[in-house]
Amino acid sequence: MSNANLPVISITAKCLPEAWEKAVLAVWEQGLEMKTQYDKPNDPPSKDATVMITVAEPFSEPRIHKNFPGGPEELEAYRQELVDGIHDHWIDAAAGKWTYTYHERIFAYAPVEDIRNPKSKKPFKKVNQIQYIIDALSEVAHTRRAQAITWMPTADPATDDPPCLQRIWCRLVSDERGGYVLNMNTHWRSRDLYKAWFMNVYALTDLQRTIAGKISEKINKPVAVGRYVDISDSLHIYGSYFNDVVREIEKMRNSPFAGRAWESTHPAFTMMTDDAREKLAKDPDWFARARE
Repeated sequence: MSNANLPVISITAKCLPEAWEKAVLAVWEQGLEMKTQYDKPNDPPSKDATVMITVAEPFSEPRIHKNFPGGPEELEAYRQELVDGIHDHWIDAAAGKWTYTYHERIFAYAPVEDIRNPKSKKPFKKVNQIQYIIDALSEVAHTRRAQAITWMPTADPATDDPPCLQRIWCRLVSDERGGYVLNMNTHWRSRDLYKAWFMNVYALTDLQRTIAGKISEKINKPVAVGRYVDISDSLHIYGSYFNDVVREIEKMRNSPFAGRAWESTHPAFTMMTDDAREKLAKDPDWFARARE
């Protein structure tokens, strides 16, 4: 195959930490060297590939990787940002702040002409796309139309940091017990594998669990969380991270991932997560200020 083509990689893993390590190793070893629009003058080219990752049992243990660039507090803050919208108040493009959150795009989607102009026309009512997914699958379990999108072609191409997540697609599959299993696919145009992937998937699989629970309530049948599939057009490791990544790569090559993973019930993880929840309940901006 010509080296002018972006590599296409497929990965299957049972749990999230295993999937993250397999993806990091695969993109590091097979990724094409490419520049990005965020490089500094002395940064090496990134490692880049088109990647599909299947996590067969996203809630199987161990669920937490101890070495992803972040910690339990950041993980919980991000989960609440995506699932509960605790940072939607940060959206204020006219003031030079955030232009979106994923929660806002999927729970209150409303395309505009100019995202930085507060007077821009807003011709559509806000659409709760997650509620649509819940309703659509509750009404017709086998529908292929249960999806949510984020992209605003009217506004996003002109911004400096448009959404990476593009689409969420869900489908129910009947199981042998008379219930259902909820499968979820997510599609990304661009993705930071080393620093963002694990937090993204931790939060999105929690959303998958939430959707499954809501459908179960509506149809009065059990709905389990099924496999999660993650498709990235450009999954990359930035050159500016290489010094940190090399150290992790050596660990990944020389010992099993389980030694770097926690079960979600691990006392240290639950203690830090519970502490973060208490602080975020009192002040959703707590973690952001703590990092300043």
